[in-house]
Amino acid sequence: FLWGVGSSAYQTEGAWDKDGKGPSIWDAFTHEKEEVFMNETADSSCEGYYKVKDDIQLLKELKVNHYLISISWPRIMPTGIKKEQVNEKGIKFYNDTINSLLENKIIPIVTLYHWDLPQVLQEKYGGWQNISMISYFNDYANLCFEKFGDRVKYWITFNNPWAVAEEGYETGEHAPGLKLSGIGAYKAAHHIIKTHAKVWHSYNKTWRSKQQGMVGISLTSAWGEPVDLTSQKDIEAAERYVQFYLGWFANPIYSGDYPEVMKNYVGKKSAQQGLGTSRLPTFSVQEKSYIKGTSDFLGLSHFTTRYIIQKNYSALKGPSYHTDRDLVELVDPKWPNPGSKWLYSVPWGFRRLLNFIKAQYGNPLIYVTENGVSEKLQCIQLCDEWRIEYLKGYINEMLKAINDGINVKGYTVWSLLDKFEWNKGYSERFGLYHVDFKKGNKPRYPKASVYYYKMIISANGFPNPREVKSWHQKAIETCSITNQLLAADPLTTHMEMVTEIVVPTVFTLCILISAILLMFLLRKHN
Repeated sequence: FLWGVGSSAYQTEGAWDKDGKGPSIWDAFTHEKEEVFMNETADSSCEGYYKVKDDIQLLKELKVNHYLISISWPRIMPTGIKKEQVNEKGIKFYNDTINSLLENKIIPIVTLYHWDLPQVLQEKYGGWQNISMISYFNDYANLCFEKFGDRVKYWITFNNPWAVAEEGYETGEHAPGLKLSGIGAYKAAHHIIKTHAKVWHSYNKTWRSKQQGMVGISLTSAWGEPVDLTSQKDIEAAERYVQFYLGWFANPIYSGDYPEVMKNYVGKKSAQQGLGTSRLPTFSVQEKSYIKGTSDFLGLSHFTTRYIIQKNYSALKGPSYHTDRDLVELVDPKWPNPGSKWLYSVPWGFRRLLNFIKAQYGNPLIYVTENGVSEKLQCIQLCDEWRIEYLKGYINEMLKAINDGINVKGYTVWSLLDKFEWNKGYSERFGLYHVDFKKGNKPRYPKASVYYYKMIISANGFPNPREVKSWHQKAIETCSITNQLLAADPLTTHMEMVTEIVVPTVFTLCILISAILLMFLLRKHN
């Protein structure tokens, strides 16, 4: 069983325009759109590009088996088009990262796409609205297999394509910020699913025999629970919620086509809106056959649960992914909610989702690729007891699911570091390690959850309640010591400010005054 942590290139690397990297849609979105909290950007973020060795020390401290990373497409192909330019410095960076991980006995699990599409492809072709992305992405994927595949044995094509499609092309909350309501998300998803299948077949045909790796996809889904378990309408609405979320992508890959309920509901709404064809695109017979079975494992990202009730929305209000579903999402006010407003801690939903996947898709091999909780940063919070409780609850439900016969072989905490959280900027923190973004060197400090997760890894789960309770106590003691060190830090910060700002300023003023005096003396002499 693999225990690990994860991160992504855009959220942590920084160095947005260094060493030949091209701009991504997120660089453009954060620089121009003013859609991000406090207009923050990931231009420097965690400075992960320069701190690989430091971060590997953190991984060694945790004693993880694997580290989930992503490759920045525009860092190795600045325009996204292979024949135009390949950036050798970018390739060297990822080669060095992969080699360092392996030298330290940490397995790299590598995602090809974690949302940072090259901006040139968005400007020229409209990004994932355009079918040409299939070919460009396949070229990029094959370059990665060629350069890194001798050492990387776990590949993920796309991380959370639901968010790419829905938040990038439906609501516009994420890059590229397009609001193509009721049409854009379905079109983007259609092209992403076809692209995933193309890359899987490329690996299968060209690379698998010599490299012996696996190619999967990482899908995100909450669990939907009926509000009223005696109401058939609520039961159907709850399943519809999961099908429109997870099934949208999983069903084509495991069964060859979109879920029947999606086809029925989007088709019905489209007809009511006077459209000749459904807004949900269709796969040809050949495409269904080509897409079905194109995943060696399912990466699953899961964070939270919703209660669901049936609600009919009039099609006359206009097309929308959200109203196509005819349901309402609710939460229980008693559920813990320490950070992101969408993220409530509901551990039992995890086991139910895993059992749903087993029943729907034939018990596929699963690696949990993201699971974690954030905090809203009012002040530095190293004693993150809510994260300890969250991890304890969710990991326990996953272990129960394994006892149910679900084929889960790995678990990844999201995330190693506090980092740039997309349109939320740095206001929400998912890291096991706190990052001080106000300092130039972006120092990392362990939260209490570091010790707790380290003990789970060492024990390969939970040994007995008494020992687990002692982990909790020790974790809080450890973070209290780190807090005391940080309390003494203002003096260090003050000295750094004196060294980095005041001294150079005084030195510059001295040179200016000397120059003025010299000019005055020369003029007087003349």
